[in-house]
Amino acid sequence: MENLQMLLSGFGTVFTPMNLGVCLLGAILGLIVGAMPGIGSLAGCALLLPLTYKFDPTAAIIMLGALYYSNMYGGAFSAILLNIPGDSPAVMTALDGYPMAKKGQPGQALMTANFSSCIGGFIGMIILTFTGPALANVGLKFGPAEMAALMIMALTSIGWLLGDDPIKGTITTLLGFLLAAIGMDTLSGSPRFNFGNIYLMGGISFVPFVIGTVGFSQVIGLMVDRYKETELPKDKLTLRGSMLTGHQFRRLLPVAIRSGFLGTFVGVLPGSGATTAAFLGYAAQKGFKSEEPLGTGAVEGIAACEAANNAAAAGSFAPLLALGIPGSGTGAVLLGGLMMWGLNPGPLLFTNSPDFAWGLIASLFIANVIALAIALGVIPFIVKILAVPVKYMIPAITVICFVGAYSTSNSMYGVVIMVIFGIVGYLFNKAHIPLAPMLLSFVLAPIFESNLRKAFIMSQGSVSIFFSSTLSCVFLGITLLLILAPTIKKIVRKVKASKTQA
Repeated sequence: MENLQMLLSGFGTVFTPMNLGVCLLGAILGLIVGAMPGIGSLAGCALLLPLTYKFDPTAAIIMLGALYYSNMYGGAFSAILLNIPGDSPAVMTALDGYPMAKKGQPGQALMTANFSSCIGGFIGMIILTFTGPALANVGLKFGPAEMAALMIMALTSIGWLLGDDPIKGTITTLLGFLLAAIGMDTLSGSPRFNFGNIYLMGGISFVPFVIGTVGFSQVIGLMVDRYKETELPKDKLTLRGSMLTGHQFRRLLPVAIRSGFLGTFVGVLPGSGATTAAFLGYAAQKGFKSEEPLGTGAVEGIAACEAANNAAAAGSFAPLLALGIPGSGTGAVLLGGLMMWGLNPGPLLFTNSPDFAWGLIASLFIANVIALAIALGVIPFIVKILAVPVKYMIPAITVICFVGAYSTSNSMYGVVIMVIFGIVGYLFNKAHIPLAPMLLSFVLAPIFESNLRKAFIMSQGSVSIFFSSTLSCVFLGITLLLILAPTIKKIVRKVKASKTQA
């Protein structure tokens, strides 16, 4: 009850003209930044941080927190309509969002993303409100061994993403590992797999990589098939026509709730962030029943990753406020802002600056409602992108891809990476080779490698460290079950078939 009273006092802090105005401004800017490929919440918060120098600390963090949270909404717009993820958490949204838009349901796809984001976000915020400090302490129990075991379990779940041809899926998974290893060694600092190229010493940037494989590959496909008739909807799309049916909402609700809890947990873990939460949420949904196969425009696929990334964004504030430990790059920027304003995140923050801490948490609830309202309101206007003729769409998407790739590195290196992997992505699509396993392994491989090597350094090379804690044993046990599950299913089917014949 005490936390609820403090939250109500936080709403009192937010509902002042100044704080409510900056919360609205942050939510609008977050939607715009999220929808623009290549910028993302990290660059958005970093660019806008200087604007908050003259602000009151509470107003400043409310604006940046609202921007970070609503950014998760904006990333889905370009992912669904153009197949170009606005930010890295929206990569998985494109896998089902764009096919659903191509099937003539762009409004429903955006509605699914928005409602799922809202549900997942509220779950993350409620958990943050009542168990924030306790949840942060749980995150502290995840050392290198526990994180490595969790990543092993997550990487094992890639098996759900391999599709009909496990050999092709396994090859793309290993390719993702190899690509993630290019650059500087995370622990020793020595270059590896850079082939004497100074640009590759920094590794392959994730944003140009994703824009190329997912977005620019589509541009190449449009150019090749530019004379074919499109199947885009010609009817005028209204807000009423975009609303979800009761059946569609019942499909997304359990998925959004499940992914909301998963995303909040992932958001609390150090170094994970919303991108990892979206990938894990989508991979976890592969283990549950969906009305349509994932990757073909399934409501469940959109709901799983959108709810997870919004919940993770809310959950990441638990270790930031309660322990002063940022869970992502954006969290590090927010931590720098806190220190710039003379505030010290940690257990005493809720005691020494309750107006600040609870005002920020309350502002996330307000930002969630504002972002949902704005996102729903612009649907009839933004889906008009799909009515643009292909001859205009090709150069427009190309410009977006080039600008997004260039903005990440401020050099042509990002553009070259984007073009190369655009060609690779197009060839993979023509050969029906799944891209999702490569993207997932590319994201999780650095986290896995870093924590695995740290664990071995701590144990002086002994594997016993992975069996010394309950958490790592549980994760390894689940991994073993995932590996043995196909074999067990085959045995059960044979036993049932023999009994039926008998």
